[in-house]
Amino acid sequence: MKPSHFGVVALGVLLGVSVAAQQEEKKDMNLVGHDDLQARGAYQPTAHKQGERWILYVGHDGGEALNPLTGRREKNGTSIVDVTDPRRPKYLTHIPGGDPGGAQMVRVCNGSDLPRADKSKVYMLRELPIAEGNTAQEIWDVTDPLKPSRLTVVVSGLRDGHKNWWECDTGIAYLVSGDPAWHTLRMLKIYDLSDPAKPVFIRDFGLPGQQPGAGVSGQMAMGHFQDIHGPVSTGPRGNRVYIGYGFDGNGILQIVDREKLLNGPKEPTETNLLYPQVTRLDLPPDAGAHSVFPLLGVQLAEFAKQGTQIGDFGSQKMTQSRKDFVAVMGEETGNECIHNRQMVRFLDITTESKPFGVATWTVPEASGGFCGRGGRFGTHSPAESFTPIYYNRVLFIAHFNAGVRALDVREPFNPKEIAYYIPAVTDKTRKLCVGRGADQRCKVAISTDNVDVDDRGYIYIVDRNDTGMHILELTGAARRAANFQ
Repeated sequence: MKPSHFGVVALGVLLGVSVAAQQEEKKDMNLVGHDDLQARGAYQPTAHKQGERWILYVGHDGGEALNPLTGRREKNGTSIVDVTDPRRPKYLTHIPGGDPGGAQMVRVCNGSDLPRADKSKVYMLRELPIAEGNTAQEIWDVTDPLKPSRLTVVVSGLRDGHKNWWECDTGIAYLVSGDPAWHTLRMLKIYDLSDPAKPVFIRDFGLPGQQPGAGVSGQMAMGHFQDIHGPVSTGPRGNRVYIGYGFDGNGILQIVDREKLLNGPKEPTETNLLYPQVTRLDLPPDAGAHSVFPLLGVQLAEFAKQGTQIGDFGSQKMTQSRKDFVAVMGEETGNECIHNRQMVRFLDITTESKPFGVATWTVPEASGGFCGRGGRFGTHSPAESFTPIYYNRVLFIAHFNAGVRALDVREPFNPKEIAYYIPAVTDKTRKLCVGRGADQRCKVAISTDNVDVDDRGYIYIVDRNDTGMHILELTGAARRAANFQ
């Protein structure tokens, strides 16, 4: 595998910093549109249909930048971009963050989908660091993306937050939160936000040993303190919540019965925390579980001619041609390959009580000399979308300095990369450094942080290093792996 356009032209050394002009690199994935997002480091993009328009909401990392729309420098918060015409995205609004800056996570629901909301409204949920050691989860009315207004604060006084999940059809929200009373940086606070103006607390949740009052024995029994980084719920029909703990090592996959989680005993005792757990799998020390994404009911063409029933285990009928999987990936945290590389691991969870690994995927380092480019080289997160265009067919992975990678996952036993796109650096792309003092070296590098897709099939990637947002589309043979019918 070789980049189709790998142009790295050395421009020299300025003040001890190596500068390179890296051009775009791609295979069966083309750039459709771009916005620099006011040169703000970006974390989570969320594409959302509002009436006849498509709006992209982007959560940002900490920092500040000039907002040309107001003429003022503003703490990084949330960018709102009209992407109805993906070739001409239009930056609409920036909602500033709190004093330290940053508001990484954003989810959006239409009031017409939420059971008890104003049907004419559109609502945005975001986590917001308000001040040092004080993070909040809040809801905004974004019905008019040009005039967003804060509706309510769901909860504040938290010491952290991260990747939330919001079920628009039920209103149940799984808020990754840093409750100071818990023995972990992040746990779950679950709320009923079916009426966003009137949040209703349901319960707290985490691993046994993390709960308040666990004591040293309980904490030691847990084995290690792995905080939650993100849940994915399949709602009432699927009745499962898939949760990843531990971002860059000692990861944990937990599968939870949603009905028991929401309606079971809620006091956070060890027994009550274990009650909704279907299974838990502890990963090796070098494997994180920053993100987990289920691939359920995969029809395996390879086994289509096998007998439909390979076993009858009590009441559980098992087939070989239709199986359930989950993709688990850690977050790469070290620049220039100084830490263990994080990868995508595919687990067979057809028998939920006995999950096991069936495949591992990574970008070959030699395909682009990625360890020497600067920045991180490894996985971060997938596009967490169930759109039928891509679900169980193509999985998009944000891979930091290797851009976004598209995997054909129709046979999870043998995932294959079919496309990729690495943006060109711009004059706004930041440098990343390793080492200290005289041993420090710095390089300008792409850092594709997260990815989302919409129901039209467009792909949205955002850059941690101020390079902005890119709108992409599959082309060539890769496009045939998707379902655009």
